[in-house]
Amino acid sequence: MQSKAGRIVWHDLFTSDRACSMAFYQHVANWTYEVERASDFAWGGGEKDIVLALSGDEAGAGLVETPLEQENGWIAYIEVPDVDAAAKRVDTLGGKVVREPFEVPGVGRNALVRDPLGALVGISLSRHSFPVPQRQFGPEVYVSNGNDFPQAFYVELFGWQVSPERDKDRVTLLGPWGDLVAIQHAATWRPGSNAAWIPCIKASSTSDASRAAETKGARPASVEVNESVQAHNPILCDPDGARFTLGAKQTNNF
Repeated sequence: MQSKAGRIVWHDLFTSDRACSMAFYQHVANWTYEVERASDFAWGGGEKDIVLALSGDEAGAGLVETPLEQENGWIAYIEVPDVDAAAKRVDTLGGKVVREPFEVPGVGRNALVRDPLGALVGISLSRHSFPVPQRQFGPEVYVSNGNDFPQAFYVELFGWQVSPERDKDRVTLLGPWGDLVAIQHAATWRPGSNAAWIPCIKASSTSDASRAAETKGARPASVEVNESVQAHNPILCDPDGARFTLGAKQTNNF
């Protein structure tokens, strides 16, 4: 089985209204949900329910009531061979550790970090045999002001590669095995905003899913990207303010 290292292996959604978020993504992406009881909850301890989002029998995301000191939004987790060793390198690569490595009982070990441009991302070591989920999410989208991307951070920490095929408006990012993991888009944020990772949620029809999202309260995000990108993959905010974009299930390309 191909190594998971350098691949996006999970997403968490921090939300202030979990029931509303569940209904929204069920309507937009046709997700179903499974509730598990955690005896030592990773975000605050104690016994709590964990909501897993599924496409068919594949679980690829968790919906979590927003923890203290965190903001509503999506977080992608990238697999590493050693979370503690990776976290120790973050500062030297210009990033910042937001939450030191912690155990997720029965799942693995995680940490939260910010890259040199302020984008929040998780690092993860999976301790289970499930494959990398692929049905719910397409390539992650990185948006920063202009063409900025902290290439050295992701190359050194995760073994990513920048595709030699690039244009002025986007950069394709490949994992250690040459598989497509993310796309960086040139954009304009509000002044003072951090860069951000934005999940690409797969849907059978992006146009139908976009209309469904709007009827359930989604709105355009406050970011300006290339017109061709915005026309095909608009960046939206869900009713709780979490940013996302949409991609077709039949392809991994934009």
